[in-house]
Amino acid sequence: MAIPSTLTANLEAVTQEYRVAPHNIDAEQALLGAILVNNDAYYRVSDFLLPEHFMEEVHRRIFEVAVSLIKAGKLASPITLKTYLGDADLGGLTVSQYLARLAAEATTVINAEHYGRTIYDLALRRRLITIGEDLVNGAYEAPVETSPRDQIEATERRLYELAETGKYDGGFQRFSEALTAAVDMAAKAYQREGRLSGIATGLSDLDAKMGGLQPSDLIILAGRPGMGKTSLATNIAFNIAKAYAGEKQPDGTLKTVNGGIVGFFSLEMSAEQLATRIIAEQSGVASYKIRRGDIRPEDFYKITDAARDMQTIPFYIDQTGGISIAQLAARARRLKRQRGLDLLVVDYLQLLSGAARKGDNRVQEMTEITTGMKALAKELEVPIIALSQLSRQVEARDDKRPQLSDLRESGSIEQDADVVLFVFREEYYVKNKKPREGTEEFFAWEAEMNRVYGKAEVIIGKQRHGPTGTVELQFDAEITRFSNLAHGDRLPDQM
Repeated sequence: MAIPSTLTANLEAVTQEYRVAPHNIDAEQALLGAILVNNDAYYRVSDFLLPEHFMEEVHRRIFEVAVSLIKAGKLASPITLKTYLGDADLGGLTVSQYLARLAAEATTVINAEHYGRTIYDLALRRRLITIGEDLVNGAYEAPVETSPRDQIEATERRLYELAETGKYDGGFQRFSEALTAAVDMAAKAYQREGRLSGIATGLSDLDAKMGGLQPSDLIILAGRPGMGKTSLATNIAFNIAKAYAGEKQPDGTLKTVNGGIVGFFSLEMSAEQLATRIIAEQSGVASYKIRRGDIRPEDFYKITDAARDMQTIPFYIDQTGGISIAQLAARARRLKRQRGLDLLVVDYLQLLSGAARKGDNRVQEMTEITTGMKALAKELEVPIIALSQLSRQVEARDDKRPQLSDLRESGSIEQDADVVLFVFREEYYVKNKKPREGTEEFFAWEAEMNRVYGKAEVIIGKQRHGPTGTVELQFDAEITRFSNLAHGDRLPDQM
């Protein structure tokens, strides 16, 4: 009986609309056949292929059993696998017959890696389709408790994880692998100028104490208002971006060989204010003069020369205020994916918000923020410098040098941080105690000011992989610039 033409048209339309997820059964069969014929074929795909990458359930099971046998030092063949796979009808074939056919039709192990890559890439495509379908379905359903922004962030996170598949896979690794990585790091540090294992900050005494900024470290930079913590973070970030040098790899990607690409979250200051600070630091013209236009012609040339030199540095600023830790993480992932990223700076921690679950207090929220920040540092494999306020209890002490207990919402910040740095300028406090001129107290104050003028201390209050202690730096308040302290200005060592 003939099928009506209208029904034929409808069936064709349905067939065109119906799409099967991308897969290649022939490649799966060819790879499994190669492994069954020669178990060494497995080692050509062992570092990237998993059972879940196969489209066909029976192929997943065959691969899983074969891998288990090979890893146990046993032979994986049609005969040995048959015991573990039971019996089933595979399109008119028994399991034994199907395994025998896979082995019989196998060509060579030479193409095993190519087949494996094909299976792997198609599995990624299927995951990409799943993410897209979830995005569309979520947008249609629009649950009350989930905002569009939350959905965007969740999708970005899943896309980033998919893009970075293979780099951040969890699970245990052999100690020998970690040992090799540690020796490689030591070798690179030995070869690198300055003998640093991390990224050089441009402040040599600080680098000597810390070995540079280490990948995956959460570094808390804390201080009371007026101490210059934003200036120090800006100085370090700019030094790193200015020193950036990249080397093109065979696959076309750029590898950082010196300095780094910097992302700066300026949650308090605008991008323009931050740029003005950096121009002041580099040109030597005070930022307040730049803002007021109170500059001489020679100052203007210094500013334009500095601005021209800074045009090409890889320094990216996000000035959005009041963002959550989830939003910050999503933007950092995007920056790394699109531009690259070697250092992230957050100014400052207390201006971030958490998920704001009902019943949470600020301490719980800060715990979520610092835990998320440390997880992000590990995920992106970059150091994160997060600035933090200190509590007012510092002001009540005679010795106003900060301690770990002075961190606001202290517990989680101190616990999650790999390094805690405090910025302290005694000059700030001495300057505010100026007595009446001409008095005996004034001459004593003047002598004290001469001792502390232009000096700053960076106190290393905590460091997981290095010593604690204090580093003295030069600080020029007019242009908010930290620099190495001249050796002649240092006090002799105490015996």
